[in-house]
Amino acid sequence: MGRVLLEAVMQAPDARLVGALERPHSPYLGRDAGELLGLPCGVAISDNIEHTLSTADVLIDFTRPEGTVRHLAACDVLKVRMVIGTTGLTEADRAKLSDVAQRIGIVAAPNMSVGVNLIFKLLDTAARVLADRYDIEIIEAHHRHKVDAPSGTALRMGEVVAAALSRDLVSCAVYGREGVTGERNPSTIGFATVRGGDIVGDHTVLFAGTGERVELTHKASSRATFAEGALRAARWLADKPAGLYDMQDVLGLR
Repeated sequence: MGRVLLEAVMQAPDARLVGALERPHSPYLGRDAGELLGLPCGVAISDNIEHTLSTADVLIDFTRPEGTVRHLAACDVLKVRMVIGTTGLTEADRAKLSDVAQRIGIVAAPNMSVGVNLIFKLLDTAARVLADRYDIEIIEAHHRHKVDAPSGTALRMGEVVAAALSRDLVSCAVYGREGVTGERNPSTIGFATVRGGDIVGDHTVLFAGTGERVELTHKASSRATFAEGALRAARWLADKPAGLYDMQDVLGLR
């Protein structure tokens, strides 16, 4: 994802790459960021957060929760806006994010794809129309290297559906089934996870009723869609006041 973001920024006529961050002890430290794409750009990859962000307007962060929290603290001090696509954030991480958003502008979303965020909007409508007469299952598939499950996007889909039905996802979610589980509780929202190969990201929300099924599906074939969405968020955030936003705000879907 980092390489896709680098390429998107370098090719955008209205953006300029001023820094690239890697974890400490990474073998890429000190190398030209553009060399990873065969396009040297004069920007060295660094693990020095403060120095890297010293001339930045926006940091695009698609890392791990622990990295995002470190970057969040640095951006707070340096007043650098953030676009965050990291998944797996804990409630404590989200609390820190909300606190820092009182001082800088932040767009945080589990999925930066325009299509996925349209699906979020459609899910709200579908859940309200179909209501309690349909069983709801969320199926997601990703590449073998993804470390969190269910995906942040799948969880957000569950949150959208649960909110539309006035349910609490924490209490109604079912994560996988095994053995004699008994008859399905109609108030639950089920999650199924697939990991394998190089699947970029597939998500389906299934509304199963009597005599029919309604499915809303999004399939990503390239990570470029996430990078373009992140750049769109960065452009939108450029003149916004401090606050915590998401892609629904960026796309005017709220």
